[in-house]
Amino acid sequence: MRLAILLFCLVEMACNGAPPKTVSFRLAGTPPDARVTIDDIPMGSLALIAAHGVALPPGQHRVTVEKAGFFPSDRLIEAKEGSGPIKVEVALVPIPE
Repeated sequence: MRLAILLFCLVEMACNGAPPKTVSFRLAGTPPDARVTIDDIPMGSLALIAAHGVALPPGQHRVTVEKAGFFPSDRLIEAKEGSGPIKVEVALVPIPE
């Protein structure tokens, strides 16, 4: 995702001469070592995204949080230009044995 954001920014600057608008995205929850993927791009751990956030271009994005032994969380979020930060809480549920 970081590469996708960088490419988006470079294209926008080349076309418009100005940096693109982005929306701040924060994801928090448990377990902290769950892996986060945004738009099929691995972003790191849930704890990392909670601490640093992600700048998303406007539009719809698929956010997946998963860890072995837990049911995954998969949701669509809408990043709207000019809106405040998007904050999402996720708590993965253990798979019963």
